[in-house]
Amino acid sequence: MKIAVIGAGTAGRTFALRCAVAGFDVVLEDVMPNKLRRAQDEYAELTAGASGSLRFAATVEDAVHDADIAIDFVPDELESKLEIFSLLDRMAPPRTLLCTPTNALSLTDLASCTYRAGKCVGLRGDLSTGHIEVLRSHFSEPEAPAAITRMLTALGIATTLVDDVEQPMLVKNL
Repeated sequence: MKIAVIGAGTAGRTFALRCAVAGFDVVLEDVMPNKLRRAQDEYAELTAGASGSLRFAATVEDAVHDADIAIDFVPDELESKLEIFSLLDRMAPPRTLLCTPTNALSLTDLASCTYRAGKCVGLRGDLSTGHIEVLRSHFSEPEAPAAITRMLTALGIATTLVDDVEQPMLVKNL
């Protein structure tokens, strides 16, 4: 399985390495070249014994061009998530699942802004705790959360499948 990890901050780097060690072929991308260099420096020796692979990409397009799963590690705010979902939706092959960690946003709302709403899955919780809630929206195709669950299980992360609850929109009185 090929996994594109978008965002080479601490969480993205850690997740990418964990996936490579578990046997997945991983591509790590970040818009900040210094974050990619840091990941390359940190992981050059660590991935030598990995059963998977870890390589680096300078663009989102290069990272996702043959990915089975694209997971972002951008800030958990609406504008950032919408921007990355839009990029991933345009650049990844139609079969690619889009996965996003979010504790604050509605997966249903994010998925509805893509042409592949059925292939969008959310993660709620902290990946370092060993337990994650896998979020599915009412759009979700059954295979999408199942594939993400299999990936997380291979990483030693326990999962619970939950339905996303749409967040009510806050309307300001004018």
